[in-house]
Amino acid sequence: MKKLNIPVGISDFEKIRNGGFYYIDKSGLITRILKEKAEVTLIARPRRFGKTLGMSMLESFFDIRKDSRKLFDGLEIAENQALCDEWMNQYPTVSISFRQIDGLNFMDAYRQLVYEIALLYQKHTYLLDSQAISNQEKSLFQQISDRKAEKTDVMRSIQFLTLLLNKHYNKKVILLIDEYDVPLAKAHENGFYDEMAFLIRNLFGNVLKTNESLAFAVLTGCLRIAKESIFTGLNNFKVYSITDKQYDEAFGFTNSEVLAMLCAYELMK
Repeated sequence: MKKLNIPVGISDFEKIRNGGFYYIDKSGLITRILKEKAEVTLIARPRRFGKTLGMSMLESFFDIRKDSRKLFDGLEIAENQALCDEWMNQYPTVSISFRQIDGLNFMDAYRQLVYEIALLYQKHTYLLDSQAISNQEKSLFQQISDRKAEKTDVMRSIQFLTLLLNKHYNKKVILLIDEYDVPLAKAHENGFYDEMAFLIRNLFGNVLKTNESLAFAVLTGCLRIAKESIFTGLNNFKVYSITDKQYDEAFGFTNSEVLAMLCAYELMK
């Protein structure tokens, strides 16, 4: 039996599935998220628990611009044909990671955030050709993409993108934010937590609270930031830490999964 390569350091779901790497099926995460029906789900897990890979899998499953059926062939989720027909590649999806947002002072970290949002916008430049979007909206889109927008527009940038996608596709948007807590943790280390907390509170509040363009959002991170600090006023907001039973098998490896891997590589004695 051919032994598949172990995807050390690879957190791209498509790369793992297309590259013939060993993959432990975590597609049950999709079913759980849809079953919970929370408007905002925050899953907190330690580093190296597969959070980024899980978010990459969610993006591959939901993103309307992808065709992911081959990627999910043979996985648990593919057994639920009705769910796949309803949800797989049926919704505009916004996926962003805050992992790189760092700096020794607030302005350095803010510039990193502006850069990440610009990269996000550049993935959706097709919106500039959309007949459903006004010229004024396209102008603001271009400013954000070019990193020339005002701070107020940056704080509303993710919400604005969901609005444009909703208009273009006439479907609500799924939002995925990975490592949501990194900017706050780094700000705390370097002494500008209050400034960063104000920025993130507004960024999240605009996109997550009473956003008619949003279907639901999933956030992951290592820390559970107090709800009253940056998630004030969110309805149907659910937090799952490592001590919660929900999603306990969706990240990290279970005992049976470790044993199966050891057997696959003939390391059981």
